Amino acid sequence: MGAGIAGLASYVYLDRVAAPEPVQEKSPLDPKNFVDFKLKKIIPYNHNTSTFIFELPNNEASLLPVASCLVVKSSDPEALMDAKGKPVIRPYTPISAPDHKGELALLVKKYENGNASKYIHELKEGDTLSMKGPIVKFPYKANEFDEVALIGGGSGITPLYQVLTHALADKSNKTKFKLLFSNVTEQDILLREDIDALRKKYPNTLDVVYLLDKPSSSWTGPSGFINADVIKKHVAPASLGEKVKVFICGPPGQVAAIAGKKAGMKQGEIGGILKELGYTEEQVFKF
Repeated sequence: MGAGIAGLASYVYLDRVAAPEPVQEKSPLDPKNFVDFKLKKIIPYNHNTSTFIFELPNNEASLLPVASCLVVKSSDPEALMDAKGKPVIRPYTPISAPDHKGELALLVKKYENGNASKYIHELKEGDTLSMKGPIVKFPYKANEFDEVALIGGGSGITPLYQVLTHALADKSNKTKFKLLFSNVTEQDILLREDIDALRKKYPNTLDVVYLLDKPSSSWTGPSGFINADVIKKHVAPASLGEKVKVFICGPPGQVAAIAGKKAGMKQGEIGGILKELGYTEEQVFKF
């Protein structure tokens, strides 16, 4: 009897330790083809923005490289088309971690003139959305820079948040990050709770400045646009050369004013305030 129990105990022990989880080698996403994913849950954030959580098959993770995005279109070819009858395709950066299993989360702000965002906001749990990716934007490497500034506006926070969460979670990280995040009102500050939690967890490597166009009387932070004075006060100087990097993502007008217009999918020439302050094309990346 004793030997039998001992044998059973060792079997249970071996069963627990001898079955490591298989390493996932491939993303459920496809960079060449659209794949449908089921909407699992919708979490409202504010009056015009919600988090849409999609189910990934077999409890897999997205394995998206940082920084990268994906593009989405309707699963129904006729449900979301432009004036020429072609599918409307739009890029989104997930806010869920690349190693998060079973789910992929998109933070989507609804714009009145944005057909894709309005379509996504009309989806119900159980519906599907077609996705293709990843599309690599900037291959982030740990400690490649001493100082990184992230300049964002509105829903342009998502790729900046992707870089931040990835970089700060790395125990070897020595890079210091400064986030300048502008919005119209305090209610428009997306991911604020998550960003504040990161700031509290990594006080030595993350600093955050929120700016509002239309602050309330109780707002104690800075107001107005991100101008040359704000950048000179908070962003590491261009004289640091290859040790400093500035990432920017926001409305086209903001990007153009601060860093120069993008040329379609290409970076375009450096311009705006950053050029005036001496930053080079090598020091700036526009998402």
